[in-house]
Amino acid sequence: MNARETVLGRVRDALTLALQPEAEVPRAYRTGRTLPDDERLALFVDRLVDYKAEVHTCTAERTAATVARVLASRGARHVGVPPGLDRAWLAAFGGTVQEDRADIPAPSLDALDGVVTASRVSCAETGTIFLDGEPDQGRRALSLVPDLHVCVVDLSSVAVGVPEALARLTPHRPTTLISGPSATSDIELERVEGVHGPRTLDVVIRTDA
Repeated sequence: MNARETVLGRVRDALTLALQPEAEVPRAYRTGRTLPDDERLALFVDRLVDYKAEVHTCTAERTAATVARVLASRGARHVGVPPGLDRAWLAAFGGTVQEDRADIPAPSLDALDGVVTASRVSCAETGTIFLDGEPDQGRRALSLVPDLHVCVVDLSSVAVGVPEALARLTPHRPTTLISGPSATSDIELERVEGVHGPRTLDVVIRTDA
């Protein structure tokens, strides 16, 4: 058998397999888990801190004061925000605010001191925050290019586990998963931060929202 016959034979085999009925994949995930607010908050904070994120809790009415304090502590004076972010969250911030637009080149976002976004849902069990590109979260580049990300999370949006969190997402929307600051290890297993995203992640959790 020559090479041509071998290739055509493999194509025929692949087509034959493709005509087989789709296999049923069992979806018996553990779902519907709940925890009291205080336990869910404690679990979520524990995972975030383990990932080296900084966590700040506040009530909804203290959102602006908390965001301003976090930005000041990081020396941020020029921050970017998605177009749908509640501007009241920046009311106490003394620096300049730049609203992001799709026509702004992604590399130019590196000139920002940081970015402030909302979030869609979070998973307490894994300490993961999900962004889905809604107007209050913005495009993916906005949350990945600046070196500082201040992410506001409502405790009511924190699910216990991954299945419960995924159930709250809209499948067709682009989803970014954040588990602490961007980090990787070099060839000598030394931790290197800020390679694939923000070097610093500050999470503001609104405990009554």
